[in-house]
Amino acid sequence: MNLQTFLLLAAALFSVGVYGVLSQQSVVMVMMGLELMINGLIVAGGAFWYHVAPANADGQVLVLVAITVMALEMAMGFAVTTALFRARDVDMTDGAGDLKG
Repeated sequence: MNLQTFLLLAAALFSVGVYGVLSQQSVVMVMMGLELMINGLIVAGGAFWYHVAPANADGQVLVLVAITVMALEMAMGFAVTTALFRARDVDMTDGAGDLKG
């Protein structure tokens, strides 16, 4: 596959993620949109790295680290969402607006 195909896939993932973040009010759906956006960035970064320096494994290691960090971030986000729902019975972004500092 060529670079343009990977970039088209990355742009599609990122676009669907942006639509999900901007159109949804549920905290879980917003987090899913953010996950899609990050996945699009990972695909684009991995594709660029593969086409620039395919002999080096640096790009693969970076993608693996990014996916690990993304999984940890999503686990923490769902933990905060669960705690927010249990404490205030709020699952929409409008209801969580008073949490600002």
